[in-house]
Amino acid sequence: MVAIGTWNLENLFRPGTAAGPRTTEAYEAKLRTLAGTIGDLAPDVLAVQEVGQPEALGDLVERLDGAWHTELAEPDSRGIRVGFVSRLRLSAPRQVSKYPDPLPAVRVDDDGDTTDRMGRPALHCTVSTGDHDVELVCCHFKSKLLSFPGGRFSPEDEDERARYAVYALGRRAAEAATVRAYATALLDGDGRRRRLVVLGDLNDDPSSATTTLLNGPPGSEFGTAGFNRPDRGDGDRLWNLAPLIEDVSRFSRVYQGRRELIDHVLVSNALVGSIGTVTTGGGIPGSVGDDPAARRDKPGSDHRPVMVVIDD
Repeated sequence: MVAIGTWNLENLFRPGTAAGPRTTEAYEAKLRTLAGTIGDLAPDVLAVQEVGQPEALGDLVERLDGAWHTELAEPDSRGIRVGFVSRLRLSAPRQVSKYPDPLPAVRVDDDGDTTDRMGRPALHCTVSTGDHDVELVCCHFKSKLLSFPGGRFSPEDEDERARYAVYALGRRAAEAATVRAYATALLDGDGRRRRLVVLGDLNDDPSSATTTLLNGPPGSEFGTAGFNRPDRGDGDRLWNLAPLIEDVSRFSRVYQGRRELIDHVLVSNALVGSIGTVTTGGGIPGSVGDDPAARRDKPGSDHRPVMVVIDD
């Protein structure tokens, strides 16, 4: 049995940085809350997002019981990155960022600037559960929370809001396509045997176009008539485990008072039959708005972790 989860730690920076807590006391409260939740969840592997300095993650790991391994990807333009915290040894780390050919660069602003890379590189690592290797890909897609020129969080008018929403959606879609292409290459048509988990903050709900893009070939989703019937898509398909979360707990963030599930775990065919429980935890975070700085000194995170127990 192995417990694997994903959690956006919300701006895990040391105090004194632009995005970190203003005081040492606020920082210590954040670390205590995060460490307490991780201790309660008892993951074997936890994919993490919004890690600032590697030293800040080290501060968190020091507060966890036992020995842990960590790996981190390179940061984005504001200094946050994805990574893993694991009781199991992490091997063969590899970053994923470049859009796959022939996917073109996407526009990011009114000036016509473009990008051909994920804003935050995804990170691929391998763990061994004893009997099997499991491939893990952690990602954090472009946020739905919009930012505007000059560091503004409010648009000058509704036309600007609409344009920047399109830019953000284009980036998130390209990032999903990038991770999907990488997953397809890892599976190599052999998903019935290859154990792959793609997980992280996808910044959209289970039915969105960008999230479902990761599924691969359509059909056989949970709750469909074809779920228990093998088909030729099983070698490349990924299954989102969201439907296995109890209805009342099927959310990982509260935005403007609305509960959303934007953190996800998807698995290959080889793991679908071994899924035990799928849960969210960490209590109910306060509702967030469009200003990420509003929670700067709050303890814990504005996301709930998503945990999966695999009876493997």
